[in-house]
Amino acid sequence: MLSTVNLTQRYGKRVLFEKINITLDAGKRYGLIGANGAGKSTFMKILAGEIEPSDGEVQLQPGLKLGMLSQNQYAFEDFTLSDAVLYGNKKLYDAQKEKEKLYMEGDFESEEVNNRLGELEMICADEDPTYESDVKIEKLLTTLGFPVEQHSELMSSLTGGDKFKILLAQVLFLKPDVLLLDEPTNNLDMETIAWLENELKRHEGTLLVISHDRHFLNGVVTHILDLDFQNIREFTGNYDEWYIAANLIAKQHEADRGKALKEKEELEKFIARFSANASKAKQATSRQKQLDKLDVQEIKLSSRRDPSIMFKAHRDIGNEVLEVENLSKSYDGEKVFENLTFKVNKGDKIALIGANGVGKTTLLEILMGNLEPDSGKFNWGQTITTSYFPQNTTDIVVGDEVLPQWIQGFDAKWHIDDIRKTLGRMLFSGEEQKKKVNACSGGEKHRVMLSKMMMDSANFLVLDEPDNHLDLEAIVALGEALHNYQGGVICVTHDRELIDAFANRIIKLNEDGTVIDFEGNYEEFAEKYGHH
Repeated sequence: MLSTVNLTQRYGKRVLFEKINITLDAGKRYGLIGANGAGKSTFMKILAGEIEPSDGEVQLQPGLKLGMLSQNQYAFEDFTLSDAVLYGNKKLYDAQKEKEKLYMEGDFESEEVNNRLGELEMICADEDPTYESDVKIEKLLTTLGFPVEQHSELMSSLTGGDKFKILLAQVLFLKPDVLLLDEPTNNLDMETIAWLENELKRHEGTLLVISHDRHFLNGVVTHILDLDFQNIREFTGNYDEWYIAANLIAKQHEADRGKALKEKEELEKFIARFSANASKAKQATSRQKQLDKLDVQEIKLSSRRDPSIMFKAHRDIGNEVLEVENLSKSYDGEKVFENLTFKVNKGDKIALIGANGVGKTTLLEILMGNLEPDSGKFNWGQTITTSYFPQNTTDIVVGDEVLPQWIQGFDAKWHIDDIRKTLGRMLFSGEEQKKKVNACSGGEKHRVMLSKMMMDSANFLVLDEPDNHLDLEAIVALGEALHNYQGGVICVTHDRELIDAFANRIIKLNEDGTVIDFEGNYEEFAEKYGHH
């Protein structure tokens, strides 16, 4: 379907990848993984023809349609929602619009006009043989949560997250033979992610996706392409299978080679937990067989390093943690939530979930004292100290200071050596620590904020979508850190695997203002309330 011949990309002296020769086959769904900055998005843009490679070429089988998810949410401000989706098939869009214009002008005496109308009809029939494009667009938009009366409104009326959904509908509408998706689950809530997963499983051509959502990758992909050491290696299986093969086995062998037994035990516990969910139990046995067959010598160790995130509480958490009573908040007369009441107990690690716009961030901002509720009250226990990861972290981590100085600005008593060590745990090498905060990418800013939170040594963590911008290794490490942490947690996230790693209580804010407060993990919650 799509092949690369000696594909090479350099920027100055830096080589992103070199002489890549791979073929993406029809019917296979590939997950492209690699450390932040390894060149995943660049590789995908070269496949799509958006960037010229330094060397080599991309060959697409003649006659095939290629579609790539657009990342520019603001490219279609003056389009109606329906037209923005139709634009996914530019040929059809152009033909339909020209046809409408000619009919409006109504110059049917002219032979030229009639001939052109005939040509346009042919294009429309080729691109939309069943004449159902309107119906398909309406169905796509409705499924994504846009009611019919909204379809003729302009894109400029939507929030960023909703614009992104339209871009997704746009590329799916094309039904391309080769579908390229870069982080398609960003800004999507869990239900939309589940819908997308099902759509992609039904995709008949070739799919290549970059994602940091492990649950999504595990559900969708049949193959992993690992971009590492300037090369791409192909692996048959989903992300977890690749991870166990590429990382855990290597670590197991290290542990075998005379390392302490305790480390081996911890590793086996981690493997057990890594594939412990009910949905994974079936795979675990076949996976064990795969593991036995694998030739560990073949697997080169990954050049990626896992960050080691560790939150230590400076004092034990008391019995009074947090009480929330009848909390209400509206914006411009629109109720966000009303009479919200719950009590957090010692030992609770809460995943706060719900569709976009139900007020999860608003609730956290109130609890952290950054927003006033309209009515109701809340009370933190006397022993509680909090540390907060706000959703707009990338806007907050700014300034001309170098990284250690920025963190020390929060507490002059923190020793600069401890700060440097903590940044090191978050994979900032000595050199990189001299970087100014402003020069950091989104993912780096998130790692800086997590470093600052480790320094806080608080006994209650409040996190708002910390997994955005983080790569898969960092999310796995964050899940482990929250799992091992001795304090309390409230975390907003749409990442199923992160929730599975730490949460023992699920609070879901529904769009109708009701609340589901469930004691137990996400697996049990999903069984009871039917979310998968």
